[in-house]
Amino acid sequence: MRRIRFAVAMSLDGYIAGPKGESDWVLMDPDIDFGAFFKEFDTLLLGRRTFEATLQRGGNTEMPAMQTYVFSRTLRQKDYPGVTVVAEKPKEVLSALKTRPGKDIWLMGGGLLFRSLLDARMVDRVEVAVIPALLGSGIPLLPHPASQAKLKLTGHKVYATGIVLLEYAVK
Repeated sequence: MRRIRFAVAMSLDGYIAGPKGESDWVLMDPDIDFGAFFKEFDTLLLGRRTFEATLQRGGNTEMPAMQTYVFSRTLRQKDYPGVTVVAEKPKEVLSALKTRPGKDIWLMGGGLLFRSLLDARMVDRVEVAVIPALLGSGIPLLPHPASQAKLKLTGHKVYATGIVLLEYAVK
């Protein structure tokens, strides 16, 4: 069965984006093989806010070789033909996705979507690249209120830039 993996960069004080959604504090370490990382996935999950922030920055929300799902009750499918907008029954949609053949599913963002999928017990792994930066405020990794979740450390790596990659299985 395919896994849903929340893979994200986070500041040392627990934020995945700055107060205005900025990510300019995220370091790019030359030793991280992003090409190999992207090849592990064929499906991308985004919340509405992350999707809209990506669009505002001029980013491409349609990743090659990845089917993109945006979870929103306000966006309309006809306005975004390159992605699949999920407005209803997200748990059923994800359960069906997990049983289809394919690679893992990347839960890219954001915090609210992560919280709701974690609460629904849909997230299989949490992979956090801790960036050596303190933001003081911003968008937290796990917004309040959230249920408690137990994790098991499955891997870690320290990079020369000070980035620490932590990989956990959700129990």
